[in-house]
Amino acid sequence: MRLVLAEDHALLRAGLIELLADRGFTILHAVDNAPELHGALRDPEAEAAVLDVRLPPTQTDEGLRAAIAIREERPGFPVMVLSQYVERLYARELLASGAGAVGYLLKDRVSDVAEFVDGVRRVAAGGTVLDPEVVSAVLAAKREEPLDRLTPREREVLGLMAEGRSNAAIAQRLTVTEKAVQKHINSIFAKLDLPVGEDDHRRVRAVLAWLHL
Repeated sequence: MRLVLAEDHALLRAGLIELLADRGFTILHAVDNAPELHGALRDPEAEAAVLDVRLPPTQTDEGLRAAIAIREERPGFPVMVLSQYVERLYARELLASGAGAVGYLLKDRVSDVAEFVDGVRRVAAGGTVLDPEVVSAVLAAKREEPLDRLTPREREVLGLMAEGRSNAAIAQRLTVTEKAVQKHINSIFAKLDLPVGEDDHRRVRAVLAWLHL
């Protein structure tokens, strides 16, 4: 998997390059500012990106805007966004297409190497990986609507799905069987009026419906 990496802190950038390269990723471009990032993302050989939200020259939201722009040009282009804080408005915009292959993690999660690398791989494979704090922040501004159909347990399951957890991980977290988790997920799909189809795609759509995107 050939990645574009954008991070303006030299030590963290070097650490991410080494961490990802050691786990089988090829770092096609490693940049530290928005203008170079825009050029790197347009490299036809780039297959996914790991981007810091705040980059020079303004240190505001250049990385996130670049992620949104490249996904408009290349729908479904996998992007993992890293941030010190939750940028709620742009997080909603980044997720709004419903195409999946997107992640938004707070930088603290990078300290858990296995979780971070697994998240990058899931995003590259078309999944959605959201930090629990991102989920909470986006939900704080959501409209009230169809989610009233869900039971408290189904909401809990859907929240864990939003974090990118597998059925086995959800079962372990809730101390129930995988069969019980699948039953809840099937009920969630039905209550959110998601048509029968590929389960991975429906998982993404269920999470996005929950976030009202």
